[in-house]
Amino acid sequence: MMRVATAIVPIVQHRNETNLTHFSDLGLAAPLLKAVAAEGYDIPTPIQAKAIPVVLQGRDILGIAQTGTGKTAAFALPILNRLAAQPLPLHPKSPRVLVLAPTRELASQIAESFGVYGRFLKVRTMTAFGGVGIGGQIRSLAQGVDVLVATPGRLIDLMQQRAISFARIEVLVLDEADRMLDMGFIHHIRQIVKQLPAARQTLFFSATMPKDVASLAEGMLKSPERVAVTPVASTAERIDQRVVFVETAAKNKALQALLGDEKIVRAIVFTRTKHGADRVARHLDKAGIANGVIHGNKSQNNRERALAAFRSGDSRLLIATDIAARGIDVDGVTHVINFDLPNVPETYVHRIGRTARAGAEGLAISFCSRDERAYLKDIEKLTKQQIASMPLAFDATPEPRAAEPRVFDHRDADPRGHRSENHRPGKPRHGGGGHQGEAKRGGEARRGDQRKGAPGKPQPRAGSPAPGSPAALAQAVTRRERETTGPVRFGQGAGA
Repeated sequence: MMRVATAIVPIVQHRNETNLTHFSDLGLAAPLLKAVAAEGYDIPTPIQAKAIPVVLQGRDILGIAQTGTGKTAAFALPILNRLAAQPLPLHPKSPRVLVLAPTRELASQIAESFGVYGRFLKVRTMTAFGGVGIGGQIRSLAQGVDVLVATPGRLIDLMQQRAISFARIEVLVLDEADRMLDMGFIHHIRQIVKQLPAARQTLFFSATMPKDVASLAEGMLKSPERVAVTPVASTAERIDQRVVFVETAAKNKALQALLGDEKIVRAIVFTRTKHGADRVARHLDKAGIANGVIHGNKSQNNRERALAAFRSGDSRLLIATDIAARGIDVDGVTHVINFDLPNVPETYVHRIGRTARAGAEGLAISFCSRDERAYLKDIEKLTKQQIASMPLAFDATPEPRAAEPRVFDHRDADPRGHRSENHRPGKPRHGGGGHQGEAKRGGEARRGDQRKGAPGKPQPRAGSPAPGSPAALAQAVTRRERETTGPVRFGQGAGA
């Protein structure tokens, strides 16, 4: 059945973006302007003012803009305008628009934006990503959709099951292209692009433009309009950046001291590893500080619940790994805290871009330990600015090592970095450090002494009294008295 939208403004020719000071100047359909106004938006961001007129012309675009500059609206609004101006019936398995995103979170955010901006239009949007069952996604595609927002891996799965057809694709969007290449999706992207119609519009967005990303863009775009609104890898001007020099063992205490500031209304805490995120969460839980955690080992349902609590304000803290550095778009994030500095300087730019969004101001605070000084130097070199140090009053005494269960890393096994085949995380290794390991080594040594003599007959040690002598009997009595009082266990008694 034909679906007709009302009050559609025809696609307009390109205008000089210097004269585009309001969304009403961009030539968008009235339903879209109504939706934008309902969100409280009046003045477009620079990337929106420059990109929307070009996309409305039907031209390919190469957009270079850092995260948080409004890229999603820059392509979603003109795409929705196109669909509304040229309504077509839905076809099973055959979307008209394909948007590729690197992470589940970003895919969900993009689809949500299409829903918000297209609320007064009859446009159907769906997402497809891993971590959830594929059956529901296959059924939704079979009913027909206008816009499909997908991660490359899950889209390949749908292709292999013949659940999708690309015959009607009119527009392809690659969002965060550099991130997709960093995550190893280059082969998936090339495989997908080969199946798309040659006569299509391609919108290519990236925060950075290294050589491999530029090469990918060159092979996909036809006479693109280049739109760049900020220098590559620069940080937003509204973000105040600070660094706290603190040793690794004292970072948890530093974080708790920092969170005592009531100005931290909503903050994202970034760690370098998944285990690190879980450890930070455990420390905050013990301190009675509500938080949510998202990383690659969390199920999709757990990640969505954590994000929902963060958005609603039920939890003012979200602890995340870099999987979320470009996938979280939450209004009102006042602070970004780098619990660990990233070892890739560009990642720092993407992390702190979670704050100071939509014209707001924000504060980015980074903890820097002695072994992270090189990372800090790389970040300052990339961003061409020195990050001011920030004093923080707290007890810097490292916490006792036994305060939390240790998560073993394969590099802990021996100096050569090899991991024992019998090692299980959380289980002390034979011969490991501490009193227990020493006791175990002593027991093994005694058993070894026994094996050197006749089977079943322990050999007397050098200097030991002869069996049956008065001295031997005295030792036996003393040994029996100790056994009746019970053994002394390590970790008990004074000084433990």
